[in-house]
Amino acid sequence: MKKSVLALAASVCLLAGTANAKTIVEIAGSDDRFSTLVAAVQAAGLQDALQGPGPFTVFAPVNDAFAALPEGTVETLLKPENKDQLTNVLLYHVDDRNLTSNKIPAGSNYFKPLLTSERTCITKSGDGVQIADGSGATANVIIADIKADNGVIHVIDKVLLPGARPDCH
Repeated sequence: MKKSVLALAASVCLLAGTANAKTIVEIAGSDDRFSTLVAAVQAAGLQDALQGPGPFTVFAPVNDAFAALPEGTVETLLKPENKDQLTNVLLYHVDDRNLTSNKIPAGSNYFKPLLTSERTCITKSGDGVQIADGSGATANVIIADIKADNGVIHVIDKVLLPGARPDCH
């Protein structure tokens, strides 16, 4: 009898977990802090890809990170004629692995985002995790390890921009 109750409880938990499973896009779409990111993903036509099986790690900038860009940048990127540039910026925020914070090695290491021509430098220290981009800016991971059924989201405080290879030392 005890085994039957445990088996039933395990089945209920498994079904509940499946019913609540969400993709990275669904999680971001249900959180107002990511409305600009979601609009950008839709404008670039990347929502179907990011709802796929993954795995993906998305370094997701909050709305304030987009607002901190020079005036007019977001509006310019969202124009249909700038779709390729917007896509490059967004792909610079995505890794094709399930890179939870415990899998990020200590120290500074180059990582290759889906934007294949670029590299980022991720530094993990006692101060947390920072990501250096191609513009010379550094984003901080402010919330780590939001798990999705197709990967993980790390919330960052700046928009990463491709450009020159960042110093990683």
